Amino acid sequence: MAEAHQAVGFQFTVRPDGVDFKLSQEVIKNIYLSGVTAWKKKAIQFKNGVLAGVYPASPSSWLIVVIAMMSSLYIHIDLSMGMMDTIKENLPYRSTRAVLSAILFATGLWLFLIYLLRYTLKALLSYHGWIFESHGKMSTSTKVWLCLVKMFSGRRPLLYSFQASLPRLPVPSVDDTIHRYLESVRPLLDNEQYNKMELLASDFKENKAAQLQRCLILKSWWATNYVSDWWEEYIYLRGRSPIMVNSNFYIMDLLYVTPTHRQAARAGNVVHAMLQYRRKLERGELAPLRALGTVPMCSTQMERMFNTTRIPGIETDFVQHLTDRKHLVVFHKGRFFQVWLYTGGRHLLPSELETQFQRILNDTSEPQPGELKLAALTAGYRVPWAQARIKYFSQGINKVSLDAIESAAFFLTLDDEPQGYDPAKTNSLDSYAKSLLHGKCYDRWFDKSFTLISYPNGKMGVNVEHSWADAPIVGHMWEYILATDCFHLGYTEEGHCKGDVNKNLPHPTRLQWQIPNECQNVIETSYLSAKQIADDVDFHGYLFAEFGKGLIKKCRTSPDAFIQLALQLAQFRDQHVFCLTYESSMTRMFRDGRTETVRSCTSEAVAFVRAMEDAGQRHFNGENAQRLALFRKAAEKHQNMYRLAMTGSGIDRHLFCLYIVSKYLGVDSPFLTKVLSEPWKLSTSQTPQQQLNLVDINKFPKYVCGGGGFGPVADDGYGVSYIIVGENLITFHISSKFSSPDTDSYRFGQHIQKAMLDIQALFKPENDKTAQNAKYVHLENGKKHI
Repeated sequence: MAEAHQAVGFQFTVRPDGVDFKLSQEVIKNIYLSGVTAWKKKAIQFKNGVLAGVYPASPSSWLIVVIAMMSSLYIHIDLSMGMMDTIKENLPYRSTRAVLSAILFATGLWLFLIYLLRYTLKALLSYHGWIFESHGKMSTSTKVWLCLVKMFSGRRPLLYSFQASLPRLPVPSVDDTIHRYLESVRPLLDNEQYNKMELLASDFKENKAAQLQRCLILKSWWATNYVSDWWEEYIYLRGRSPIMVNSNFYIMDLLYVTPTHRQAARAGNVVHAMLQYRRKLERGELAPLRALGTVPMCSTQMERMFNTTRIPGIETDFVQHLTDRKHLVVFHKGRFFQVWLYTGGRHLLPSELETQFQRILNDTSEPQPGELKLAALTAGYRVPWAQARIKYFSQGINKVSLDAIESAAFFLTLDDEPQGYDPAKTNSLDSYAKSLLHGKCYDRWFDKSFTLISYPNGKMGVNVEHSWADAPIVGHMWEYILATDCFHLGYTEEGHCKGDVNKNLPHPTRLQWQIPNECQNVIETSYLSAKQIADDVDFHGYLFAEFGKGLIKKCRTSPDAFIQLALQLAQFRDQHVFCLTYESSMTRMFRDGRTETVRSCTSEAVAFVRAMEDAGQRHFNGENAQRLALFRKAAEKHQNMYRLAMTGSGIDRHLFCLYIVSKYLGVDSPFLTKVLSEPWKLSTSQTPQQQLNLVDINKFPKYVCGGGGFGPVADDGYGVSYIIVGENLITFHISSKFSSPDTDSYRFGQHIQKAMLDIQALFKPENDKTAQNAKYVHLENGKKHI
């Protein structure tokens, strides 16, 4: 351990004539440098905190205001309209009254101007008319609005500069929400079912909604966001089922490029890049994400990216976030190692990290009793894990070792089985995804904010705990890591990290455990329950390379709407019925915003799908114009729903919060109970790419990420994550359950492929349609892909 290494540098011997001290000059130097680095870090954080705190003004603007007020004393022009004289009369020192009154008034005026600028910017950011305008067309009012936003946004904002200027998430009216809800379920219900739902909604609106809405509006005034805290608590932290597969998600490495095939070297570069990112994050030096390059997004979720762990509880978990963690924990072949990330007040260099990881790979020691599958506790049900944590890990060396894991910057697994996309191997993407999603059920610490996974062939990946943040947040970090790894740090010709090798670093330390047989039984039970879940995941991933965003945009439609309608067509062909469909949208234009649901199965989408499946018309070119018109109508409806969700006028988060209020007040609502119990048989999400634009993928087309995915939400449904990669590639990650006789991920993937091609054919002449359909691989009906 680093503490022990430093202690060796300080020795003393008691002699009859006194005490003889021996100090190691090298260790004293390291201690000194560590202190200097710590104070430097605090100074930078303080400076950036001040800059963000007074934004969009600057500290230098205070001096300008003070000078202006001081100047007024000498030119005998009272710019304060008598206020400085009033302040002067109440000051004790006669000789300096005039100067002090000018400084105090200038400071007050400066603070007033800061708040005026902030609230002006907040008012400007509350305008969302721009998002409802047609793509490529911008009204004069929106152009004026953009100019004003740019003018009031200041220069060179830091990560958290806009936080105080972001508007609060508005509470929609009950009438609007219920109207949109009934509209969303109309294509899914027959007349009798829909009439019953209308009666439930009408009863709720007339008798109970007003009281619940008043409470929600009161919360929206008091809290920075009326949804996010309840969403984190009730959707994530209070869930008692396993978070592996059911909640956690994953992100893949580069698809076509592996910078080095040396496992320790790749891990060294990636970990070092993460430390660089963490330093920028802690100092607030990252640029805030902005839509249109102007409209800021909330950065709150990024605060808990590192040094964060989900702690299990009997009734509810909680998220523990620490600061300034200087170590990580590494898992390899059933052993846990602690690795220090600093030496002499600086980060370990990539070559030094490679040395440390190689030492772990070379270690041939055996796991201690109960250590091999210990992490399965985080993969199983939450209550047994919480009880075991209290009983077996609350004292002694078990507590010390568990604290080391839970307080680590993040968790690293050095896996022993190669993974990654290989076009020469069938199902390589499927195996890669399952490894990232659940692994062996005991080789990822699923409670950590994220587990970094390193494979023997140099591939990497991330498994992410979901409660603290959503996929775009981790995607932002991962883009920075991959670009830094490949284009800034690099490798030697032999595949090692660049830089000198420091062999004097203290070796990684094995964490020690004393796990009794009773606890080992709990671990095994958790492992078996987790393995049952993992074995049931039917996953299929594939790369759709026939066309991409470039061609879709030439068709003058939204790529997301195009894919969502293809998913509706594929769903109907696969299941022969329509279902409630979940698409995740973000609400980060608001303070502390997270997500909202877009209900993609609309009446317009259903009409389009039925037209595509009309057996009497499918092969007549004359009907393409009608289908195309229905497609455009459905796509426009979808885009409008997405825009409403982004601007705080969604359906599901409002109803969810009304339901929570009803439970607090003891109000029984059959309508809200019915709404919240509806199953999402098709759950979809788009993972954003190129948030940072650090790599020009037109110049480097091979340096693209495979995106990520998640487990199935319903027992008899599908989970679909899709990533629009550049102009010519779309990746799909499809999950379902083997135990369901109605689903097959491979079959659904083929339906998606066919649906994409069929829709694209609507925009082409009939003679091209045959060529496109020839690319479709015929399905064997009902054949399960295992």
